[in-house]
Amino acid sequence: MDQQRSPQEITSLVGREVYSNNGVFVGEVEDIKLDLGTEVVTGLAIRDPNEELFGDQIRNTRGVLIPYRWVRAVGDVVLVNDVIERLETPEEEGEEVVA
Repeated sequence: MDQQRSPQEITSLVGREVYSNNGVFVGEVEDIKLDLGTEVVTGLAIRDPNEELFGDQIRNTRGVLIPYRWVRAVGDVVLVNDVIERLETPEEEGEEVVA
């Protein structure tokens, strides 16, 4: 039964609004990035990202891909770690935001 429930939970993320821990709107989930070998969600594709958060990094792009490990909670909305802090120091943590 868990096998049937998991795909429904994954697809239900699409269309949910994403907010930072601080309540700042980040964007809306457009798609999910999966590692098919391990069957694990590895990222969220965010459409119409908040320009105030991402600035020049999103110019001429459709959205951003954020690592799923940044996700703190999933409910009616998706909560992620404070995106601004992550964007300022991605090299230090070996993380990358793909625009």
